Amino acid sequence: MAMRPRKWIERKTRARALRHWEALADHAGTLGPGRLRGLREEALALRARLDRFLLRADRRVARSRAALDALHLPGGTDWRWRPGFMTGQISPRGVAGPESGGKLGDAAAVWHDCPERALILEQLDNAGATDLAPFGIRLEVFGFAGNFLSLSIDLPVSALAGLTRSHVLRLETGVLAERALNVYARLNIGHGPNIDEVTLQLRSFEPGQPGQQVTEFDLAYTEMNEKRLEKIWLDLIFESPRMNAVEIRELFFSRHLRAEF
Repeated sequence: MAMRPRKWIERKTRARALRHWEALADHAGTLGPGRLRGLREEALALRARLDRFLLRADRRVARSRAALDALHLPGGTDWRWRPGFMTGQISPRGVAGPESGGKLGDAAAVWHDCPERALILEQLDNAGATDLAPFGIRLEVFGFAGNFLSLSIDLPVSALAGLTRSHVLRLETGVLAERALNVYARLNIGHGPNIDEVTLQLRSFEPGQPGQQVTEFDLAYTEMNEKRLEKIWLDLIFESPRMNAVEIRELFFSRHLRAEF
């Protein structure tokens, strides 16, 4: 591949500027007041330009992701949704040693029976070229002494509007595991006093291999009462999660009517 001198010089210039500002930050405590004021004004001007670049770049990336989202949906899709913790930054961005039922954002909760609570749940920035969601979630598990671990995601009320047993709920996932891991997806639909459950096993995830896959829940196999729908949520269940780290880079829900024959 032919080298492009201009781009190489630009990269070297930016790298040199970065090292220069890092050195200034390290020695800020030794600088005189006058020099410090001048450098601070330069830094503010630089930050304003960087913020402007990031704003425009984020808009461009968001448009690209939105265009890609529309490519993979089946015909007749009448609802789509991605959890808020995957579309925008949340606060706080992480929870260490969460209690069972502890939440990250409004829609995600971790459930477990580990007495030491040897877990960390945090939001991460998706930076991969194939990542469609701006953010993801990382679940880090240490000396897990419990018997179960799951991540629960509440779906919005809009998922229930017009929902029938003729629908197929589609789940697109992107998961990266540090060690081999089995993951199960359980869809829960509350109707009146009853809860219908459909559990499917996701493909086993191998270390360092991003697992992109689509799982479809055919609601014809449930006995849900379409007139009494109250709540819908998904549980991601992790089997033998001890000493592992799982990054969930995509959770994209949609629904479409089943083709009738």
